[in-house]
Amino acid sequence: MPAADLPAGAVAALALAAALVLGPWLARVSVGLAARDDAARATPLRTAVTAALVCLAVAGAVLVGGVRPATVGLAWAAVAGVVLGAVDLAAHRLPDRVAVPAYAVVATALLVDAVALGTWPDLLRAVLAAAAAFGVAAFGAVLSPRGFGFGDVKLLGLLGLVLGWVGWGVLLTGVFLGLVAGAAASVTLVAAGRAGWRTALPFGPPLLAGAALALALQGSVALP
Repeated sequence: MPAADLPAGAVAALALAAALVLGPWLARVSVGLAARDDAARATPLRTAVTAALVCLAVAGAVLVGGVRPATVGLAWAAVAGVVLGAVDLAAHRLPDRVAVPAYAVVATALLVDAVALGTWPDLLRAVLAAAAAFGVAAFGAVLSPRGFGFGDVKLLGLLGLVLGWVGWGVLLTGVFLGLVAGAAASVTLVAAGRAGWRTALPFGPPLLAGAALALALQGSVALP
């Protein structure tokens, strides 16, 4: 079912249910991963913020993909992005425990979508986009390891898989917006005296924000 045909109330109810069920758990997971302590507990504020972001992530995935197998992958990647962004902000890390399963789930969902709906060209484009994004990011990390870590490389590969499935233009827009957001955040922190020009800053959140904005600008994906 195309996203345009989905009742707004149903999308809101699904997103709210996901936030209530997953929000508190994912808040604890992100805190534990950042602290490297599974016993760490999230504050009420972090739990509320995480739940709100999960709600937006799930609603956004459904509105972009509609009712189809690929939407499961979009939603998983979006929710994983909430955790990855939180950990990166707190500890400057993008843990494999979150990123690697996201690769597997997204790839499987896109494959099932291709089998069920015949979207093989979209799947091929997604794989090529992921490889291209990963390769370019890896080259950048080799040239500037202090400014771009391998966690960022893996994140860009994942974003390439998701955004590339929607379209090459969406991928380029998402990466561009992520780079702009990262540069703007760096300049703002330096101007405010909270960081120096050599300070290592987390790059995951700007990349995730750029991807989310690119998908929002794209709107829904038409069913074949």
